[in-house]
Amino acid sequence: QVQLVESGGGLVQAGGSLRLSCAASGRTSSSGTMGWFRQAPGNEREFVAAISRSGSSTSYADSVKGRFTISRDNAKNTVYLQMNSLKPEDTAVYYCAVDRQFVLRTYAGAYDYWGQGTQVTVSS
Repeated sequence: QVQLVESGGGLVQAGGSLRLSCAASGRTSSSGTMGWFRQAPGNEREFVAAISRSGSSTSYADSVKGRFTISRDNAKNTVYLQMNSLKPEDTAVYYCAVDRQFVLRTYAGAYDYWGQGTQVTVSS
């Protein structure tokens, strides 16, 4: 089992920045790809970004490319999401997830472990 705890969410004005963190504990040796997803009220959970175990490969949703950056520190078992130039449409609960497989996948069903989520609200 892998436990995930997100932090760093909050309220920010449009154009501002936030940095989300996700700390993993437990059987982190089984962690492969790590990803961020988000879910706004009334919407399905959607992919935001993913990073391979080595950190050498990343993938982003088109809606966040050029604004968000995913990174990870395996020594700290932590993945980050730097969010810049935030827009009101980025408002959602953001979830961290771990895929036990060592491939970069962008659909929620591929991920085995999930955090509890952190709220990000962007005001206009």
